[in-house]
Amino acid sequence: MKRILIVKSRPLKSRRDFLIKRLKLAIMKTTCTTRYAVHPQDFKTYDTQRIRDEFLIENLFEDDKINFVYSHFDRFMVGGAVPVSGPLPLEPVDQLKSEYFLERRELGIINVGGTGRVVTQDQTFELQYKEALYLGRGTRDVFFETVKSTDPARFYLNSATAHQSYPAKLVVLNEANVLHLGGKKTSNERQVNQLIVKEVVPTCQLQMGLTELKPGSVWNTMPAHTHERRMEAYFYFELPDWQSICHFMGRPEETRHVFMKNEQAVLSPSWSIHSGAGTTNYCFIWGMAGENLDYTDMDPATADQLR
Repeated sequence: MKRILIVKSRPLKSRRDFLIKRLKLAIMKTTCTTRYAVHPQDFKTYDTQRIRDEFLIENLFEDDKINFVYSHFDRFMVGGAVPVSGPLPLEPVDQLKSEYFLERRELGIINVGGTGRVVTQDQTFELQYKEALYLGRGTRDVFFETVKSTDPARFYLNSATAHQSYPAKLVVLNEANVLHLGGKKTSNERQVNQLIVKEVVPTCQLQMGLTELKPGSVWNTMPAHTHERRMEAYFYFELPDWQSICHFMGRPEETRHVFMKNEQAVLSPSWSIHSGAGTTNYCFIWGMAGENLDYTDMDPATADQLR
């Protein structure tokens, strides 16, 4: 059943009081590190540790913190927010040189933890597990909250630059554009839930979705592909302890791999494939930004073409 969101506008005085109250409760602790762009010829010389240092994001989620990585691939940002003791404000990190975080950006949020809330200057959104929220350019005074501290929300965040403002929208799983891909014979039977795509919610360039591998299937995004017109980031979750993902990247004719654990993310440049196989089935969130919003705009590389 679709939930109805009640939006209430606050007058100026009420908004000021709201901010004072939230800021008194808020825990202001945000970190942001920078990752620079890499040429594919340079990438060929990287050893295992260098690949992990440049592309793997290992520690996204920490209690009462917001952690971001700012990538020079399409100025894409990957983050995680875990509000436990109180609200966490979306602060403008130094890399943005802006008055507030979404002054020139848009934000996609998918909750991979307990029930949480995202509060803006005039709206409140409640996100259950695997539900998504889009916030457009110009959205101010954003706070992340947990409904139950013993089961905190875990907000996975993707942000891209934006040239236009679009309205906020909550997207529940039954509103997703769903694709059923792969099959049991090829060990890649999966359901692709397109959550923040142009068929569901208008955006400038950000796209996000959640792919669920069926039991017995381990391969994702196979056949592999690149897309020169945009970059991508993968976030793996629902991976049990002592299990792992082997994520493949690089040019199709000369690939590399990186082993990943639960709740870790990896950056994928436009020239790189992005595919993986797990030691069990799992879920992952994909996020993209770049030249266009055409999901099928890909340059495929079949399994027999990979090296």
